[in-house]
Amino acid sequence: MIVYVDTSDVRGGALEELKPAMKQLVDFVEANEPRIIAYNAYLSDDGTRMTVVHVHPDSESLEYHMEVVGPVLRRFVELVSLSSIHIYGETSERVLRQLHEKARVLGRDAVVVDSLHAGFTRFAVSADPKAQSAPFG
Repeated sequence: MIVYVDTSDVRGGALEELKPAMKQLVDFVEANEPRIIAYNAYLSDDGTRMTVVHVHPDSESLEYHMEVVGPVLRRFVELVSLSSIHIYGETSERVLRQLHEKARVLGRDAVVVDSLHAGFTRFAVSADPKAQSAPFG
């Protein structure tokens, strides 16, 4: 699994244009990327910062995402200044090149990749209390 998090500063006066543009992008991703697990955009309370989080089942899904949305991203150059991209999980060299290119186009080329050390993923939580894990002890 790959978790992608990017953070951008919203350019002055761009918030009202950014909001519908992000809703359109989310709709586009939902309609055109059936493998993506989650795609969410968050705005800070004061509207000066946007964080985009998406979750992919594997590196191929993120690579496909970058191919599909790549041409659309240039629309956001006047709306945001990308601060950073953080990737959690193993990606291909091609994905890394795509991410560095995105970062250069939208702001600073600050791409950080952290490999998984330990953990697990659940996509559904059981309602059965017996299925819950015992605490450390």
